[in-house]
Amino acid sequence: MVTKIYLIRHAEAEGNVVPFFQGSIDTALTEKGEQQLEYLAERFRHVPLDAIYFSPYQRARLTAEAVNRYHNLNMIPEYDLRELNGGSWEGRRVFDLRDEYPEEFQVWEEHLQDFQAPNGEAMQEVYDRMCGIMQKIAAENPGRTIAVFTHGCALRNFLSFVECGSISGLQDVGWGDNTSVSLVEFDPETGWKLIYKNDSTHLPQDAHTAMPV
Repeated sequence: MVTKIYLIRHAEAEGNVVPFFQGSIDTALTEKGEQQLEYLAERFRHVPLDAIYFSPYQRARLTAEAVNRYHNLNMIPEYDLRELNGGSWEGRRVFDLRDEYPEEFQVWEEHLQDFQAPNGEAMQEVYDRMCGIMQKIAAENPGRTIAVFTHGCALRNFLSFVECGSISGLQDVGWGDNTSVSLVEFDPETGWKLIYKNDSTHLPQDAHTAMPV
């Protein structure tokens, strides 16, 4: 039986605006993030869902709760859906990191699969745990429709697996906007299939997150 899984990035949070490296910091949503939740909830209002899984960081949990207001499902926290731990980079402004760690920042921008911040988690570790938790979720829900709420870098790792079968495609996956939605399917006989990725058409133009240059 085929399992459908919607992958949703959390709404805009404090680190997306400054911007600073959020990682494992449990940041709050912004005012625009709260607005994004309304559009996301409406998008899923009439989408049948059987279960909701979420990263326990509040920016992911609050995003999941917004969608769940029309479904009233038991929400399941999964720690392995958490974001990359950025070690010494966490809480630091992105533009400061570019100046202070030029070599490491170049890896972040151009060779993301090889990235590891000082005292932080290796990107390969994020890839491995995201593949593992998504396989677990699919196995627990044969033939059902699931919503998973997580983070930008965590999502890119799993989408790289679905699209390329390895972490090598990570650089090409691209960032989804806050509250962007991807849809994958899992068939026990044929494996994972990408239906679409990083769709944020539920957001009007003024509700998109302004991505830093």
